[in-house]
Amino acid sequence: MKKIAKKIQVIFKNRTFRKTIKTMAFFMSIMLVVFFVISPVSAAPEDPSDDYSITLSVPDNDDSTSMSSTLQMLLLLTVISLAPSILVLLTCFTRIIVVLHFVRSALSTQTTPPNQVLIGLALFLTFFIMSPVFNKINTEAIQPMSNGEITTEEAFEKGLAPLREFMFKETRTKDISLFADIAGINTEDNPIESTDDIPTSVLIPAFIISELRTAFIIGFIIYLPFIIIDMVVSSTLMSMGMMMLPPTVISMPFKILLFVLADGWNLIVGNLVKTFY
Repeated sequence: MKKIAKKIQVIFKNRTFRKTIKTMAFFMSIMLVVFFVISPVSAAPEDPSDDYSITLSVPDNDDSTSMSSTLQMLLLLTVISLAPSILVLLTCFTRIIVVLHFVRSALSTQTTPPNQVLIGLALFLTFFIMSPVFNKINTEAIQPMSNGEITTEEAFEKGLAPLREFMFKETRTKDISLFADIAGINTEDNPIESTDDIPTSVLIPAFIISELRTAFIIGFIIYLPFIIIDMVVSSTLMSMGMMMLPPTVISMPFKILLFVLADGWNLIVGNLVKTFY
């Protein structure tokens, strides 16, 4: 305690510290004068009859069939926050990006092309493939709701229908049955008779695992020619006694050469897009 008291005394005896305190006190006094003298004069209303009250009103439906603007704004913000997940998981984006990563791994180029390029390519391919679905959603749901022809609930159902149709086309029946059995929907007393009986909560995970399975099958096919090059290069190096040299260093230029000569991007992207048609 004595040491602390001595240090405090030394600080207060310092001239610079005392000058700083005086300067701060001077500016504080000026601010107080400005606040208590000038502020009331400038804040005085020109007309005493002016009303400065704030009125908060919430619009209602007035017995109409459409949602209020407040709820529509809340729904719009919710959709915007979930848009990345919807774009990634409910479209063809998953299959495309997984296949592109398999291509990069098979070429052994590690970070070439970079992730930004692969994601950008996958996004534009997704918009290209999903454009008929998006146009149908816009024509049947968004535009009629904007014109007041249908309610928001009807727009949601009509907008979800094209997306469900796309997912059903790309989803295996086995995967749908798996999640339907887990959810207790497909039973002997209540069997599934049509696609309308399958809820979207069952369809979405079934669609995702189906897309992953298809992407892994395509990735396996892409890997095969590059594995052959790796085997030839590694066996050649071992026969020459160059076991200390990594085979990937020698095989990577040959992989890139084969990929370029075969016009690999055209073949992979073209056949990948055709899997959705």
